Amino acid sequence: MNLANKITIARIFLVPVILFFLLVRFDLGSLAISDMNISYAQIIAVLIFIIAASTDGLDGYIARKNQLVTNLGKLLDPLADKLLVASVLIALVEMDKLSALVAIVIISREFAVTGLRQIALLEGKVVAASQWGKWKTATQITMIIVILLNNFPFELIHLPFDLIISWVAAIITLYSGIDYFVKNKSLIPVE
Repeated sequence: MNLANKITIARIFLVPVILFFLLVRFDLGSLAISDMNISYAQIIAVLIFIIAASTDGLDGYIARKNQLVTNLGKLLDPLADKLLVASVLIALVEMDKLSALVAIVIISREFAVTGLRQIALLEGKVVAASQWGKWKTATQITMIIVILLNNFPFELIHLPFDLIISWVAAIITLYSGIDYFVKNKSLIPVE
């Protein structure tokens, strides 16, 4: 168990902690900013989410830099990413802060691309991350943070950035999924 894998496992263990602060009903109070309130539970959840999301690049960097890339890491890293994002998206739908359609598009794409990657592995090939995949991740993380902060600071100027970034994330996510399949169509059995 190397350092990179420990960081990845820590990200997985942070998921239920985030969900606890989002879904368990208890009152820690709230932070009032102008006409808006953000519960301290949501603030704690967003801080833990930011820490967890930032470990994604860190574990990969450590693994590559120190030549610690393992099969366990190759399995756990994408799993941890998907658990983190999908769990928070589902919690946001439960909290009535995100359209279920956006969550379905994002989660469905993750399943589809994971399936494509599995097919590639069976063929002895690797489906590398694309630039669209990186944009997808960035917009999803931005979307989650903005929604968890109740659209702060954009709410102060009455800009529905949370709604805008949700649909931008869904569109980029969908496009990146299509891009993966188009670029790797030779992997798809057409029998």
